[in-house]
Amino acid sequence: MSTKTLFMGLAAAAFMASSSVSAQTLVRIGVLNDQSGLYSDLTGQGSVWAARKAVEDFDAAAHGLTVEIVSADHQNRPDVGSTVARQWYDRDGVHMIVDVPTSSVALAVNELTRERNKVFISSGAATSDLTGAACSPNTVHWTYDTWSLANGTGRAIVETGGESWFFITADYAFGHALERDTMAVVQESGGDVRGSVRHPFPGSDFSSFLLQAQASGAQIIGLANAGGDTVNSVKQAAEFGIVQGGQNLAALLMFITDVHALGLNDAQGLLFTEAWYWDMTDENRAFAEEFAAANRGNKPTMVQAGVYSGVLHYLKAVAEVGSPEDGAAVVEKMKEMPTEDPLFGEGEIRADGRKIHDMYLFEVKAPGDSTGPWDYYNLRATIPADQAFRPLEEGGCALVN
Repeated sequence: MSTKTLFMGLAAAAFMASSSVSAQTLVRIGVLNDQSGLYSDLTGQGSVWAARKAVEDFDAAAHGLTVEIVSADHQNRPDVGSTVARQWYDRDGVHMIVDVPTSSVALAVNELTRERNKVFISSGAATSDLTGAACSPNTVHWTYDTWSLANGTGRAIVETGGESWFFITADYAFGHALERDTMAVVQESGGDVRGSVRHPFPGSDFSSFLLQAQASGAQIIGLANAGGDTVNSVKQAAEFGIVQGGQNLAALLMFITDVHALGLNDAQGLLFTEAWYWDMTDENRAFAEEFAAANRGNKPTMVQAGVYSGVLHYLKAVAEVGSPEDGAAVVEKMKEMPTEDPLFGEGEIRADGRKIHDMYLFEVKAPGDSTGPWDYYNLRATIPADQAFRPLEEGGCALVN
């Protein structure tokens, strides 16, 4: 072989290698959540792990994608969350933001995402306004929302005799939406709302709010809060003997990490609605086992499972579109494609951006019924996907024609 032929062969090989590298489309995903506060256990670094796991399971390189994951702590503050999102979009080339617990932060990120034509997949936020008045062609609301929680827990409790309610509500967008949606379900089901009180977010001392609820005489005290606020509310209610006095607590948003923090003695008997539980299927258990090995033995929450599921579907859509640059086009493709993954099974994304799947009504086990740590739930009812979320025509989303 001549030197010239050898050189041409090496040059061709180098060109093919460089073409292969250049053919890989770069996708940057930002996991934005609470990594230091009262929601850090149910989102935090566990959500970052879930996003990375989705990239791994998708085998992004085989689909022509190079995926980078970045993360940040929004500290449950809209100004901090907006600043991080703006920097990611404008300077760092992030194409999609996922998770974002704390509804006030999510609403801010939702608007910024629309302005920049990026993608926002909300797994952590609850407000149903994300698929209602604030719906966007760039946003998908993935795991749960305040309407689904109210529909599942509120309706079940009224139908089993809990007719009079008093709400203790976190004083920000999430708490307001959860109280509003649950109140509507209670009244629609024939129940009576005797009052409500709003507490600072985050809170620590709930004694005055619990005393007002106790004085109302309502059968049900609805806790329209989450995370550490819910845990502290339940613990302090036990100190006041509220349940022993004949009133019941309804945790309108509860996570398995909250039950773990409370312990079964305090949490037993609580009813609440979730989108996912680690011990329901073989696929869920396998995911939870890997998650626990990487996250200090903890089991994943529905939010972290939703991050995995949402990132997986997003990557499928990007691979189909061929680029992550036009966020609205990617979301449109996400809506066109049926959703399917090991954790949530089959589903769909509606025109308003609402991801549709079954929801579940759970009851916390008594200590004697649990086989060990994280074995906490009894399934009381499955709420079918077509009944679990607000009817499309009732949300007021401008995308629905």
